[in-house]
Amino acid sequence: MTIRILIADDQALIRGGLVALFNAAPGIDVVGEAADGAQAVELAVETRPDLVLMDIRMPVLDGIGATRQILSGAVQPPPRVVVLTTFDVDEYVYAALGEGAAGFLLKDTPPERILAAVHTIMAGDLLLTPHITQRLIENSSRHHRVSVVEQPQLESLTARELEVLRLVGMGLSNTQIAGRLVLSEATVKTHVKHVMGKLGLNSRAQAVVVAYETGLVVPGAAARSGLHELQ
Repeated sequence: MTIRILIADDQALIRGGLVALFNAAPGIDVVGEAADGAQAVELAVETRPDLVLMDIRMPVLDGIGATRQILSGAVQPPPRVVVLTTFDVDEYVYAALGEGAAGFLLKDTPPERILAAVHTIMAGDLLLTPHITQRLIENSSRHHRVSVVEQPQLESLTARELEVLRLVGMGLSNTQIAGRLVLSEATVKTHVKHVMGKLGLNSRAQAVVVAYETGLVVPGAAARSGLHELQ
């Protein structure tokens, strides 16, 4: 299946480089280029991409606002949004993850790792480094609009779904979870989908936050497990 990508960045050089990279890659189709956040929202509605590479600092509407609009219902079904950033310490990264972005990519990430990242995201996994996860947990409740799930609400989950949520919170990919629980990857994807639906979550980043806030995962567990690192 061809992966349809929308690129949003106000720097023409960045957009051009990404377009060239993806056009040369099999199974990927660039369906649009946006120079600002407002245009990104419009093109997302028009082209219905599978994935949006979203720059944060753009004119008219920044990447956070564009991500919020796209993931709040402007596009159905919503695409996965990956934040493009120059620095992984940028506070905007955490805000975008809180809005439901599926992860982030540094703009100086090597081309082959960008391509790998696209396939990782489309497989339903999360692109975060351990220290980004830790900072996301520390900042989400104070600064960002992340869905907070109280402990009693976890009662809607089955025992298996709770275990899947715990492993997602530790940063394991679907493939790793499947190996840990001796399940097929398709079954894991179904469990993850059910968990997010029952808890009203928009992304795995929010699922990570919930796993920490409800005590399913203790601080340090994600770092020990090893999240997808793309620095």
